Amino acid sequence: MEQVKALDALEPILALSKSAVHPRAAADLITQATSAPNTYVFAELLEQPNIQALATSEEFASHLNLLRIFSYGTYSSYRGVAANLPSLNESQILKLRQLSILSLARDRRNLNYDVLQKELGLSSAREVEELVITAIYAGLVKATLDPDRKTVQVTSLAPLRDLEPGCIPSMINALENWSEKCTSTLGDLEVEIQRIRGAALKRETEKRTAEMKIQALVVDEQDKTKKDVLMKENMTQRGRHNKRCVGGAANPVHDEAMDLDEAPAAEEQTKRSSKRKM
Repeated sequence: MEQVKALDALEPILALSKSAVHPRAAADLITQATSAPNTYVFAELLEQPNIQALATSEEFASHLNLLRIFSYGTYSSYRGVAANLPSLNESQILKLRQLSILSLARDRRNLNYDVLQKELGLSSAREVEELVITAIYAGLVKATLDPDRKTVQVTSLAPLRDLEPGCIPSMINALENWSEKCTSTLGDLEVEIQRIRGAALKRETEKRTAEMKIQALVVDEQDKTKKDVLMKENMTQRGRHNKRCVGGAANPVHDEAMDLDEAPAAEEQTKRSSKRKM
């Protein structure tokens, strides 16, 4: 979004650059572009033939160098060659400092108040905070201030800095190093994943073995209990059978005794009946 706004703001200046055939007109366009609000990208302007033609102008070549600093340099790099460049107005100073924050924020170590104060040519921590706040409101960065630790906590940067010529090889090298680190990290993660999976499989195997042992013990105990119950039932049935056998053997003797008792009684009864008849 901020990049689109910056390109839209630069569009009228790009249109004017096509007719800026005189070096002074081209130099004035550079001053206008670096002073105007919302113009933060300058690569397309740098590529314009009339702007590039300033390289051969003894009087205005410094304006081309100034535009290069606004495109991919910093306030500190400007101060290093300020004697050979046009002086900056207040709008240009503010913009170059804001753009410098984008470059410095790539390295977290640069976000200390003391470092920012030195790199941006500021005189106090208060000025550092005020500048960062202007960059936040301009949509260049998303950040919070930490006065206690004297640091700026940056969470995101707008893609509003142009690539410096010759930086592609170093970027490729940085990306290759990053890729190698990612590959190494992924390898380490894969080893750790395999270790964790192996440990999990071992735990699962041990768990299943323990469960099988417990189940076997439970089955053995159940079988033992069933055997004990069956044994008790058999013993009970045998006891009952023995009692019935003993009772059956005693009854014939009792019956025989009763028969012996009943025979004399019958004879006595017969004798009494005979006497009555006589």
